[in-house]
Amino acid sequence: MADVAREAGVSVATVSKVVNGRYGVAQETLDRVQGVIERLGYEASLGAQSLRSRRTHVLGILVAEFEPFSTELLKGASEAIAGTGYELLAYSGGSRGADVGWERRYLSRLSGTLIDGAVLVTPTVVDTNHGVPVVAVDPHTGPSGLPTIDSDNYAGAVAATRYLLDLGHSRIGFLAGRGDLESARLREAGFRQAMADAGLDVDPSLVRVGSYIRDAAAGPARDLLSRPDRPTAIFASNDLSALATIDVAHELGLAVPDDVSIIGFDNVPESALSTPPLTTISQPLHQMGAEALRLLVDVIDGVERDVHVRLPTELVERATCRRIGAPVA
Repeated sequence: MADVAREAGVSVATVSKVVNGRYGVAQETLDRVQGVIERLGYEASLGAQSLRSRRTHVLGILVAEFEPFSTELLKGASEAIAGTGYELLAYSGGSRGADVGWERRYLSRLSGTLIDGAVLVTPTVVDTNHGVPVVAVDPHTGPSGLPTIDSDNYAGAVAATRYLLDLGHSRIGFLAGRGDLESARLREAGFRQAMADAGLDVDPSLVRVGSYIRDAAAGPARDLLSRPDRPTAIFASNDLSALATIDVAHELGLAVPDDVSIIGFDNVPESALSTPPLTTISQPLHQMGAEALRLLVDVIDGVERDVHVRLPTELVERATCRRIGAPVA
């Protein structure tokens, strides 16, 4: 402010009035100060603004790490921020999802001085004492006291399994997600229910843990595909695990889908770019991010509304699944 005041030939108090939109500044002076501010690239400190007004008009979207799932959510949130009067800050401290409590540390650094509220993507802890309004997206333990956005993981898993069953597959392998995640539990439950509905037992030897991580899923996928009695199809509980399974199949000289059918879950952009393109269950990731942002603004503004939004999933057919007995391409 001192630099602007000196350049414009006015007092620091006058610059402060201009920056904060207060009355008492002549139009000629206002124009001159604003011109200097623009020329010098001056921006008010968010921290200083929050000390004065207790508001920064910035919302945070906090993630353990930037990976395909969180990046797609961020795109949806950034589209929804327009017209809200807020700006958006994306923040990650570089933690892995297994680092329990990351969201508390991130919020302690940002809340009260840099952000007015936060969207937490797949938080590990969902207590309500965060200091600022918070919305959780797909929390590890499922909906709790926090406003929450998620998708219908159970119905999506049922749909994926039924799709494979309708193609004539009965010996189906399953790559599960992390056991501490509610989404992973629901997807496995949906898989088992669809198998039971078809009168089929789940072979325990065909269930492996892929952990939702591409590198971690490669070993379990190799175990399934290296068996002499390998499954004819594999349902991977997220796209990264499914993509790892495609990679392993190629390494073993197996053709997808002629030798093994593979279906994933999430519909991240990489799923459409694989060879062959991955059949998957789509979560509306952009919509989830946008809905989370809108819900956060409503919570801040005190709008009465449903604070748990569950969005539907849908099957996206591409080229990694084949009907049993169909001619080889």
